[in-house]
This record gives sequence, structure tokens and C-alpha cells, in this order.
Amino acid sequence: MRIVIAEDEALLREGLVLLLESAGHQVVGVCGDADTLVELAAAETPDLVVTDIRMPPDHTEDGLRAAIAIRSARPSTAVLVLSQYVHRQYARELLGEQPAGVGYLLKQRVADAAAFCRDVRIVAEGGTVLDPEVVSAMLNRARSHTALTRLTPRQGEVLALIAEGRTNAAIARRLAITEKAVVQHASRIYDLLGLAAGGEDHRRVLAVVRYLSR
Repeated sequence: MRIVIAEDEALLREGLVLLLESAGHQVVGVCGDADTLVELAAAETPDLVVTDIRMPPDHTEDGLRAAIAIRSARPSTAVLVLSQYVHRQYARELLGEQPAGVGYLLKQRVADAAAFCRDVRIVAEGGTVLDPEVVSAMLNRARSHTALTRLTPRQGEVLALIAEGRTNAAIARRLAITEKAVVQHASRIYDLLGLAAGGEDHRRVLAVVRYLSR
């Protein structure tokens, strides 16, 4: 796939280029600030944008704003944002009303090359990927809700993996259970949380994130 990378830390930026190119992807643009990222995305029309959240010119959430602007101008562009910290609000803003093709990972995940490349592929193919620590923060914040406290430990595990954007097959492998069991757990979770179960993975992720973030 064609990828544009925006990262102001030179070492990580070059590392991302090497990692993604070694995985067979084409890096068509590289930059270190949000303004140039928007320009590159418009000029190169990449399949995927990988960007830091905090970067020049203001060193705040410029990368996030650029990612949202890119998605607004061309919704088919997949976006994977990287951050050093967990920000629930950033995840909510990024998902918006179009959660397909969106990812939010902590930078430390890049160290696991195989897992990172897998998540890149999921996002590029229209999936949704959230960092486990982001999901954990959302779960901890939401535990005061009565419905969430009614979940069994296994249902809690399934919910966390759903919120990370994992498919039923991936959840089954992770928990060493059958896909049928995952579907049953998910159905019960939706009932307990009052969520409408959708057929598309990214829709159910959005529903879960909205619940956990309220």
C-alpha cells in the first residue's frame, strides 16, 4: 500500500520508514510537521497516513487535527495515529462518525514489528484498532456504571478485545475459546450495556467506545 508518515522525531520516523518498507509497503511521503502532512496527503492520495499526535507547528495535538482534516477531505484515506500517552478524548475525536480505517496506538507498540504491521494492515483494510492501554483507561473510567459491573470476568475480557478492534476469530484465538462462544459473549455484553449489535466490526467498536467514554 501507499503510505505517508508524519513524525517529528527523526529516529522514529526513519524507523517507521524502514519497518513499513521492509513489510512490502511503499512510503510515498515523509514529513515532520502537521501542515506538510496535510499537503502531502492531498498531493499523494495515500492509502494510509501514519502520524504522531503531538508535533509542530504548535507541538500540541496538531497531528490529530491534521488526521481529522485529511479524513474529512478524503474519507477513504485510512489513518493510524501514534502517541506517547493515553488520551481517551483523542480516541473519541478520531473515531468520530467514520470509525472504519482508523487506529490509535501508543508509540511503544512499534517495537513489536509483527503486531504493528498487522495493525497497519487492519486499519488500511477498513478496520479499527485501539491500543489496549486506551481501552483499559476507558474501562476503568466506566466501571462506575452498573451495567459494566454486571459483566463476568470473561465478558470483560471479550469487551476489551472488541474495543481494541479485534475480530471474533482473533478474540477466540487470544482467549482459547470458540468463535461461537465469542459471539454468545458479545451478544450478552450488548444486551447488558444496551448497545445495538451491528454486523460490521468497526460499528461495534464505535458503539463500545461511545459507551466506555460517556
